[in-house]
Amino acid sequence: MAALQSLASASPVAQHLQHQARSFSGSGSWAVNKSSYSLFNGQSLYLPRLRSPLIRRKLQASGPVTMMVKPTIQFVQGADEQTVPDVRLTKSRDGTNGMAIFTFDEPSVFDSSAEVGDITGFYMIDEEGVLQSVDVNAKFVNGKPAKIEAKYIMRTPREWDRFMRFMERYANANGLQFVKK
Repeated sequence: MAALQSLASASPVAQHLQHQARSFSGSGSWAVNKSSYSLFNGQSLYLPRLRSPLIRRKLQASGPVTMMVKPTIQFVQGADEQTVPDVRLTKSRDGTNGMAIFTFDEPSVFDSSAEVGDITGFYMIDEEGVLQSVDVNAKFVNGKPAKIEAKYIMRTPREWDRFMRFMERYANANGLQFVKK
């Protein structure tokens, strides 16, 4: 701090200000008036004071706007999956990557697939955005769709944390709980 003060007092601007202060003939003190001296030769600009009490009142009345989106899973964009999945998590020993395996028994997407279209991927949607995967497999029993298995791979700790935030919201919305095996 002392080095910065000595550099500042050695600058040409500081020397000019000190000279101006010595030649100042008013009765005011240097501490009050030193900021009014400047080498700036531009045009002065007057800015009226804002009415801060009015602004504060308006901000308090409106408050922050938070978009709340119900966490959902979709196989076809725009069509929420109604079946709650069984979710298995794996994580590497060093914690840098992991995988979530979702198993849907008799998913509702098969009930409405003719109306909404083909399965295009696996989409996990919440207020932060969309997590998606294309690793989706359907299991058939006697020629009829019975299960869907979707895998979501997390390659970084940041992706893992983002996935866990989604799962916490999804679990709270659908009554799921975490069971460590």
